[in-house]
Amino acid sequence: MEQQGQDLNRIVLRGCAAGKVVFSHQSHNEQFYRFPLAVERLSGNEDVLNVLFSGRLLPPERISVGDRLEVRGSLRTFNNKSGVGAKLVITVLAQEILPTADDHANDLTLAGTICRRGEARRTPLGREICDFTLAVNRRYGRSDYLPCIAWGSLAQRCAAMEVGERLRLEGRLQSRVYTKQLGDRSEERVAFECSAMSLEAETAKEKAFCAAHCEKILANSDRVG
Repeated sequence: MEQQGQDLNRIVLRGCAAGKVVFSHQSHNEQFYRFPLAVERLSGNEDVLNVLFSGRLLPPERISVGDRLEVRGSLRTFNNKSGVGAKLVITVLAQEILPTADDHANDLTLAGTICRRGEARRTPLGREICDFTLAVNRRYGRSDYLPCIAWGSLAQRCAAMEVGERLRLEGRLQSRVYTKQLGDRSEERVAFECSAMSLEAETAKEKAFCAAHCEKILANSDRVG
């Protein structure tokens, strides 16, 4: 049974490989590769999400464009300092990749500490929305800082929460295309965010502990990666 107060970061995706596997980087003599996974929504739209995996998990030549795959893992963030594309990059670090014939799925569970409070606002179409940032600790003292959004009554609840409060949410990881103005030209970019379908605040005792601990989390924010 999971304990309250424990940080969680789990995602299960089922979709189709939407591009070729390419080399990403090497860390501690371990080679990592990445590929885009297209996951359909119930609406018929799709999210194209970045999957990162170790060559020790699976030889890269085992994945081809169009393969139906199930990916189990967790979210990872790092700051893109190249000046090209979005500043915050979110990837799915795979712990397991398997062939599948099951329906598309995008199931995300997170539990962590609110480190940037959001404010409820309305979209041009009149929907209420609140965006906030959730800090989720990894092992060995590192954290991932995940942009999250909530809609409707969930947006109102999130707007009432304070920095340092703990929150557990279930939802999905989604991609969103937007246009960035760069002086006299524009550039199409892709943003990734965690969309909450349900959420639960933790107990007052845990909130007090996390509020005291939140400054330490924020002090390490420059170590995102």
